[in-house]
Amino acid sequence: MALFEYFPNYIWNLSVAIAMESGGQIGEIIDMVKPIRDAAANGADAGTPQFMKAWAAMGDKLLELAGEDEARGRAFSASNKLERAALYLFTAERMQGHGAPGRQETYARARAAFDRSTTLGKLNRERVEIPLETGTMPALFTRAPGSDTSPGPVVVFCNGLDSCKELLYWTRLPEELARRGISTLCVDQPGSGEALRLQGLPVDPHSESWASRAVDWLERQSEVDPKAIGMTGISLGGHFAPRAVAYEPRFASGAVWGANHNWREVQDKRMAREGENPVPHYWAHVHWAFGAKDQDDFLARSQAMNLNGHMERITVPFLVTHGANDRQISPAYADDLYDQLVNSPRREKVIFTDREGGVEHVGADNMAYGRDLLSDWFAETLGGRAA
Repeated sequence: MALFEYFPNYIWNLSVAIAMESGGQIGEIIDMVKPIRDAAANGADAGTPQFMKAWAAMGDKLLELAGEDEARGRAFSASNKLERAALYLFTAERMQGHGAPGRQETYARARAAFDRSTTLGKLNRERVEIPLETGTMPALFTRAPGSDTSPGPVVVFCNGLDSCKELLYWTRLPEELARRGISTLCVDQPGSGEALRLQGLPVDPHSESWASRAVDWLERQSEVDPKAIGMTGISLGGHFAPRAVAYEPRFASGAVWGANHNWREVQDKRMAREGENPVPHYWAHVHWAFGAKDQDDFLARSQAMNLNGHMERITVPFLVTHGANDRQISPAYADDLYDQLVNSPRREKVIFTDREGGVEHVGADNMAYGRDLLSDWFAETLGGRAA
């Protein structure tokens, strides 16, 4: 199993792979990538305006087609097109440098398309706002069937460094959890998605500060069994989720979709040009996400992004997953995390190999195996159903 590698650089290929795994149509993706192949040859950063133009144009075309469907009363078809329009616009926006022309407007169009698709498609996701000490944490709440009559389990699902709650929803983990009787809360925590872009809230390495607010909110929802709340995260969420479970005792189970045990150390490796970056304009992105004024400030703020000495606090079941060929974060960090879960009553580690797939960073080559495994894990540890 391998990443679909159309471009001569990893970062552009990663974006394409994420779009394909998130519901993009292969024909539309081919139409977007063919005209910009040469632009990628100059490196991951240089051609991003051309990337934006091609992907945003496809998004705008789909918005127009969706409008025609809606005018004819074909709401479900309009919703389908709006989903892909939002996906392509979010992808275009994600690839730009902080402050790039048109970035804010593209993000706004993506969000509007996503929200309109929710309404027209009658999709199982409700936008909610969770109060934080400063500002709010926008989120998407997907309810499990039957939870309106009998409270059930729920999983808090958080972003990595450069994802957003909409991409979390498109992993289809909420869909698979709902199938197993488990609701999902996909969050734009500080430093990601809307919390960063619209409120300027930077990354908080002490993730329990915002994860606990999510638990507070969930405990007030009639659909939720407060004794069956789990936590997971993808990519850099592999730091946030374990940290939150370690310091928030109300979590009953945890998992990571990609371990990120010592992300501060990863920054030293990136400065030495070891490993791949997740987005173009990487250093500008992390400075923005952490609210740092320069590199020294960022390195100081990211010092706490290290789970060593904290994992022995976890006393609930915990699952560690990682891709064997992850080019961003070494599988050795999955070993570190697993080895330090000494007080977990049930700890498991799964490294995805070529036999099944999902070998790249957070399964960008194939998210099916991670999605199934995490869904079954939470069904088994929170009281859902795996069959």
